[in-house]
Amino acid sequence: MSEESMVAKALSVLAAFDRDRLVLTLPELALRTGIPQTTVYRHATDLVRWGALDRSPGGGYQIGLRMVEIAALCPRGQQLRDVALPYLEDLYEATHQNVQLAVRDGAEVVYVEFLSARNAVAVHIRVGARWPLHATGVGLAILAYAPDDEVEEILRGPLRSFTDKTIHTASRLRQELAQVRRTGVAVSEGQVTLDAYSVAAPVFGADRKVVAAVSVVVPSDDTRRWVWAPAVQTAALGITRQLGGRPPASFSPP
Repeated sequence: MSEESMVAKALSVLAAFDRDRLVLTLPELALRTGIPQTTVYRHATDLVRWGALDRSPGGGYQIGLRMVEIAALCPRGQQLRDVALPYLEDLYEATHQNVQLAVRDGAEVVYVEFLSARNAVAVHIRVGARWPLHATGVGLAILAYAPDDEVEEILRGPLRSFTDKTIHTASRLRQELAQVRRTGVAVSEGQVTLDAYSVAAPVFGADRKVVAAVSVVVPSDDTRRWVWAPAVQTAALGITRQLGGRPPASFSPP
């Protein structure tokens, strides 16, 4: 067995965990990875020794704190988070709801910061969570300013549905992206959960390319939800400026 294949198998053990399965037994790891149980055990033992995995109280495995340390070193997320945090905190103080910062990874968004109050509308989000671009406000805000060829790739689908309000056709996604470009903000209502309403705005880098998006998620029946669009867009522009970025010429200011 080559060193490369051993590393790939160890990484597949880590990749077996997701937001729905935070603890996995050895048989479950073998089933999810497709690797023989004896081999999974060997890799899991090495990962526990290194700190990437911990043994859970029930006898299974869970992600270890060493992974948190490593993730904190990622410059793409950490630098952005440090710059954005004051603006996110201002949004949180204004809404006392969910405030999110996300970046793109392929056809998904990855959340790199998340602030939420105890009484905020429930969302399936945590730092490190992933959701498809088309189904979230932050994803739509990022995708609207992505290169044309990358947008076309997403439009070819598939576009996974989570509720009956999720965007699931290329034609509707085109319409939504055009609307984002006209207004400078993305509005997503009931796409992941029917009781949530998201307003998001893009963050740009020095090359005028989109690098992230900021959003506020409030209850769908929030009577003040119309006021959050300019607040979110102002925060996104503030982060853009702090990054030394510039919006494209076509971007709609608040």
